[in-house]
Amino acid sequence: MTPLSFAPATGIGSLPGGDAREAAKTVTGSIEDFPFLAELPARGPGADMIGRTAGMLVELYARVEPSGWRLGDRPGRDTKRARSWLGEDLDALEEFTRGYEGQLKVQAVGPWTLASALELRNGESALSDPGACRDLTASLGEGIRLHLAEVQRRIPGAQLVLQLDEPSLTAVLRGQVKTASGYRTHRAVDRQIVEAALREVVGVHAGGPVVVHSCAPDVPFALLRRAGATAVSFDFSLLTERDDDMIGEAVEAGTRLFAGVVPGTDGPLSDPAGSVMGVRTLWRRLGLRPGLLAESVTVAPACGLAGASPEYARKALAHCVRAARSLADNPE
Repeated sequence: MTPLSFAPATGIGSLPGGDAREAAKTVTGSIEDFPFLAELPARGPGADMIGRTAGMLVELYARVEPSGWRLGDRPGRDTKRARSWLGEDLDALEEFTRGYEGQLKVQAVGPWTLASALELRNGESALSDPGACRDLTASLGEGIRLHLAEVQRRIPGAQLVLQLDEPSLTAVLRGQVKTASGYRTHRAVDRQIVEAALREVVGVHAGGPVVVHSCAPDVPFALLRRAGATAVSFDFSLLTERDDDMIGEAVEAGTRLFAGVVPGTDGPLSDPAGSVMGVRTLWRRLGLRPGLLAESVTVAPACGLAGASPEYARKALAHCVRAARSLADNPE
């Protein structure tokens, strides 16, 4: 099966700094074919990925407590601040994408990472309550639907790609999410329940591509495929040979791989060909056709760039574009 066509390179989501216009300028200038709505967590609570997504929820609200984000009865200043920053980021992106036609990526936290991070009134995470998880999934799905409609209204020529960030997904499946006390862990959630909730949120972007991103080890590729993900984004350095079969099956089923090969924090960058050498090696090991490489892989940073310097973040995004070009020009 031929993978859905994606641009060859993009970013993950977060960038350093707190200037929305500067972030939009960096994104659209560095990743011309596949820009994304940047997140700027350095601004504080509400600009972080959990706070931003909590601000999208419909008929559920969250506020900041010393222990983290907690669900409450009404929208408070933290919800209002999250929504205000999102509006500011959309204004900036709209300004720098006038007349743009092509793929545009927007990110939101997926249902299981959100359930792991948001607390109920008793201080335990929503993950501890199956009913709360169901309510959260429904609210998140509606919030994302409204968010996508707003982005489409502002940038009508964009082909929207939804990215769901699920770094806690493996921990949820394995029963490794800690309780509020820190002494125990929440029991593992049944894989069918996990898959059903993901499918519900993925289905909100009906007919549009959905990427699920995790920079944690042991990404459950097969489960994400069954849930309807068009592509899986991951930290390439965390792959082991035991992932080979799942990767091979994903590629053959037409799933796009967003290979995170560029480090997310400051450091020396290799030449572009060197950055994708591991991808070529994997391809040979799997016995996959070299010509399928550029059709199946989008090059990205390993994770968000919030912890990088602004100069490195710009270099990393530009490096992803050059590395993708190297992969296309010389797949072998």
